[in-house]
Amino acid sequence: MGGGYIATFTAGAGFLTPPVKWFRSLSTQRSASVVSVNAEHKVNPWPKSTTTTTTTTTMPTVGAAMTQEDRHINGKAVVAGAVEEDQEVKRNWRDYFELAKSIIRSDGGHGSGPPRWFSPLETASRMRNSPLLLYLPGLDGLGCGLVSQQQKLGKIFDVWCLHIPVKDRTPFQELVLLVEETVRSENYRSPERPIYLVGDSVGGCLALAVAARNPDIDLVLILANPATSYSKSHLQSLLPLLEVIPSDLSLISIPYTLSLMTGEPFNLFSSSMKKGLGQQVTFEQLSEGLSELSAYFSVLADILPRDTLLWKLQMMKSASSFANSRLHAVKAQILILASGKDPLLPSLEEAERIRGALPKQEVRVLKGTGKMPKCEIRKFPDSGHLLFLADGVDLVTIIKATSLYRRGKLHDYVSDYMLPTDAEFNKTSDSFRWLNIATGPVMLSTLENGKIVQGLEGIPSEGPVIFVGYHMLLGLEIYPLVIKFMSERNILLRGLAHPMLFAKLEEDEMDLSMFDSYRIMGAVPVTASNFYKLLSSGSHILLYPGGMREALHKKGEEYQLFWPESSEFVRMAARFGAKIIPFGVVGEDDICEILLDSDDQMKIPYLRESIERRTSQIQLRTDLKGEVSNQVAYFPGLLPKLPGRFYYLFGKPIDTAGMKQELRDREKAHEVYLQVKSEVQSSISYLKEKREKDPYRSLAARTLYQATHGSEADVPTFDL
Repeated sequence: MGGGYIATFTAGAGFLTPPVKWFRSLSTQRSASVVSVNAEHKVNPWPKSTTTTTTTTTMPTVGAAMTQEDRHINGKAVVAGAVEEDQEVKRNWRDYFELAKSIIRSDGGHGSGPPRWFSPLETASRMRNSPLLLYLPGLDGLGCGLVSQQQKLGKIFDVWCLHIPVKDRTPFQELVLLVEETVRSENYRSPERPIYLVGDSVGGCLALAVAARNPDIDLVLILANPATSYSKSHLQSLLPLLEVIPSDLSLISIPYTLSLMTGEPFNLFSSSMKKGLGQQVTFEQLSEGLSELSAYFSVLADILPRDTLLWKLQMMKSASSFANSRLHAVKAQILILASGKDPLLPSLEEAERIRGALPKQEVRVLKGTGKMPKCEIRKFPDSGHLLFLADGVDLVTIIKATSLYRRGKLHDYVSDYMLPTDAEFNKTSDSFRWLNIATGPVMLSTLENGKIVQGLEGIPSEGPVIFVGYHMLLGLEIYPLVIKFMSERNILLRGLAHPMLFAKLEEDEMDLSMFDSYRIMGAVPVTASNFYKLLSSGSHILLYPGGMREALHKKGEEYQLFWPESSEFVRMAARFGAKIIPFGVVGEDDICEILLDSDDQMKIPYLRESIERRTSQIQLRTDLKGEVSNQVAYFPGLLPKLPGRFYYLFGKPIDTAGMKQELRDREKAHEVYLQVKSEVQSSISYLKEKREKDPYRSLAARTLYQATHGSEADVPTFDL
């Protein structure tokens, strides 16, 4: 169904419409009217000459809420993270114009008719219990601004787009009532699910206004370059000019519309240079892009003729004022997406201003820790005003990275989690490629017969499996580990992570966006309930009993285990028959040395205040005895070294299947816990000794080897 036009009939006149289903409109009495659909008339919505490309994507979720279909599609993804891919058509700014032409034709060719909702046919197939997403368009008003996003969005949302015809003159307050009526109606139908409002530019003002008027409805707002900063924009100077220009000179809007669009030909030039294409190909693309864009000049004039542009700017002015006066009443969860090269609005500054003006409401990740902010910001330094048409901007990935997707009142880090797509994994892998090159990780595993082998052959494919190990300084071992498991064994490791990766600390300079890749790759806050859910879904789980105390250790404490005196993970593992794999890792002392640890920094007044403030907001593991309870939230001062090498050793799996009754005894479970701890220590000792015999321990030796054997050649290590 992803590609068909359908003929719809509304207000007594039938038009061949774009690949959308019209189903709700705003009459003069603001009553919803359902239009009839004749599904027999279908044509290809995208011209054969379109330059769309295909890519692959996957959108299954993991956890107890998965349907049987999800489990079948995902196969071992419930356990291992293996994903089956389907084809996705990648659309761009060209498709925006084609869809715009079709939608204007559906208005009778004159852009008339009342505002109404439509749903893209591409979004017809989605997951069970998908929440509703209402797209509120920007200055163009057409509702097709999600054309490059809607196919992926349609897998996880019920997508409705608001269409405001070109010649419609519905006041902003009336649009607020339309959206509000829809929100209340849909909330009545499904009160247990949130409603997402995606507001683009002036649509952001509309979303904020609706949220302020409906504080008791569970709303999630995603605002892309919201027009609340109209009073600070250059658009104000355009109003007097438009008022004196004759209406028949509609082409005056073109230069401004061009800046409103993404400047795609110039983006093509930039992206081509980044991809290393030849100069001749680059200029051919640039010339072709400019030629294509000029062909759409008439469409631009149809979208925003002089009278419409004048009306839209006047409406933007009132919308900005309306929304700003009600920010104090907004209680919804908000994500603001801000472009760094927005030619129309000061979007970066406005994002911070909105966050500061909103009520100080936050949601705790878990008891006794930091809080998840009600308003987060993600910045896109190289993007223009129409963010959703910009190359490389993927709204679904952004939603996943911010843990914003949920199908109930609260986000469930297990059942609401969506596996990374190939593109997301490759992007994450590429961003940490430097760490793999610098550390040349060596991974060893142990077979059932006790033999140590190079690689991950000894790792079970079927879960649940719990990897219990040593946490190196700053957790530097995590990404080489996660990437290796995904690339070689198609196993996704679900790390039980410190809440600091998910919580916004008050008056803290740390930007949560630096942890987005952790959330995409499956990290969850460490809680007993999350651990239980991961085990019940058959996951491969990464557990560090030493936690932050090991990862932020002091001078001279490398490779020391700071574990609790006892732990419940053994008994929990036995309940599900999970395998426990102890592992050790070494190499932190080969890449850096601690210059300033927590003791040193506590002697410096400014740093001491920052450490005490941050630590006081993360009250985790305070009920434990011993050094592990000394959770000091600080960042060590480091002296880099010429990199050595990381070494991992995964021990023989400890199978708890059939031991459920036996391990109910706390003493028996404690014996297994001590066995795991002892094997981790033994693995560390083994690796520290064996690395002395590795001729390729240094970066220089590995670089020389790959210079003679190929840059992708696997560098050997010590003999086993």
